[in-house]
Amino acid sequence: MVNVKFCQFVNDELLKFAVIVAKYNGKWVFCKHKDRDTYECPGGHREQNESILEAAKRELWEETGAMKYRLEPVCIYSVEKDMEETFGMLYFAEIIEFGDLPLLEIEKIELFDELPTEWTYPLIQPLLLEQTIKLHYAK
Repeated sequence: MVNVKFCQFVNDELLKFAVIVAKYNGKWVFCKHKDRDTYECPGGHREQNESILEAAKRELWEETGAMKYRLEPVCIYSVEKDMEETFGMLYFAEIIEFGDLPLLEIEKIELFDELPTEWTYPLIQPLLLEQTIKLHYAK
């Protein structure tokens, strides 16, 4: 079972992931990984000696090609699975301009009027989207 919680504060070193809920011209931005047939928010692991904000900016570029954007922190979240809890920072990005998609693990990005139904992480990412909307970051 997976349990997602939203937190007020955790020590910075516990933040292992950055996930970015993104919009472009009023449409939701989702990534499709080369090895999957599902969609996900841009995001990923924080690298060594990288701030969580730097991780979010890097992941947003690597997974969407976003060049110009407004990026705001939404909240800290945790995911508990198999008796292990991991923490991440949730961001909202309003993308203004895309560059080329880097030739990494993402096959393509797609823009949606409505949220997709085929999620890579169906027990986690819809809750992160819901929290972002609830906190009025993604109007």
